[in-house]
Amino acid sequence: MYSSKTANPLPATFIRGGTSKGVYLKRDDLPDDRQSWDGIFRGIMGSPDPQYGRQLNGMGGGVSSLSKICVVGAPSPEQKLRGIDCEYTFVQIGIRDSVVDYTGNCGNLSSMIGVFALDEAICAARPVETSSGAVATISAFNTNTNKLVRTTFPVIDSVAKLDLEQTSIAGVHGHASEIVLAFDSPGGARTGKLLPSGNPIDIATVPMSLVDATNPTVFIAAEDLRKTLRLTGNAPIDFESNDVGDTLELIRQQGATAMGLDPTAQAQPKIAIVSPPSPSDSDADVVVHALSMGVLHRAVPMTVGLCLGVAAGVEGTIPWSIVRHSQRKGRSPGRVRIRHPSGMVEVGAEFHANGEVKSAQVIRTGRRLMKGAVWW
Repeated sequence: MYSSKTANPLPATFIRGGTSKGVYLKRDDLPDDRQSWDGIFRGIMGSPDPQYGRQLNGMGGGVSSLSKICVVGAPSPEQKLRGIDCEYTFVQIGIRDSVVDYTGNCGNLSSMIGVFALDEAICAARPVETSSGAVATISAFNTNTNKLVRTTFPVIDSVAKLDLEQTSIAGVHGHASEIVLAFDSPGGARTGKLLPSGNPIDIATVPMSLVDATNPTVFIAAEDLRKTLRLTGNAPIDFESNDVGDTLELIRQQGATAMGLDPTAQAQPKIAIVSPPSPSDSDADVVVHALSMGVLHRAVPMTVGLCLGVAAGVEGTIPWSIVRHSQRKGRSPGRVRIRHPSGMVEVGAEFHANGEVKSAQVIRTGRRLMKGAVWW
């Protein structure tokens, strides 16, 4: 079934990027025939695990943020001429099922692509001195979305230095080195359009804003979801209940269809429920609860957070309306502070004069966890 040249175990590195963890592989260590990759990746993650959903037979952790793989390789000659340092493919692995999804990207794990590429000598650093020390910027081409992603992080002697106590991120204990993650021209990452339906709001079971930036996302207002669920007042939404989950999946599938995407593919689009911050929350501009693969994320998936930051700058969308009314004076233009179940994250988006998205940025941290070989 597999090439006789494919080692078992495979050389691999286990890495935390932002609020996700994943297995990073070198493309040269995998078979040239990409149809062979699916079985290898399932074996690495311990999927499918239909009875227990824990992936105890592999590296997965039973939740979507821990069931991920990144394949990193050298750029093509044409990409190298464009200043691209490496190329990578993100893979989301199903937990209870056999899904191996290549349709989207992971913002959190993207933050460590440059570090891995340097560690594996796929590319070389070009250190630049700053007031806080030397940093390197690595440009990576993401094959899932055909978009350029740049990461900037501290280096010492051209080696990534990740244990500086520079910053912290919600959902991860402690401080670490600051990684600036930037997505160039993130609009239309999957569908080719920032607003795939052409509208800032579409009406289905509830009003929804369909936005495709870094990853396609269906945004709905918590207030509208409460009405659909027949909840009174500000009654909390139980995102773990089957009724809520079924309703959100129906809405997500409606959004996927309107975006021209496969409604049965749970990985894309994501769905995010947004609401204004409470009057006592002077730090946040918007509150979000996001689901991935049908499960509520304890920390907002970074591509959803970036998409939300972009959507907040698109007039007429549901996020734009919320942020427009809640954002405090004096906040930096193009910056949005997002409250999620684990805390706060600030994202930024820049637009060209014609309304095209120039870039989206966020601060992340990461850590190398283990390097060796993984059995599949």
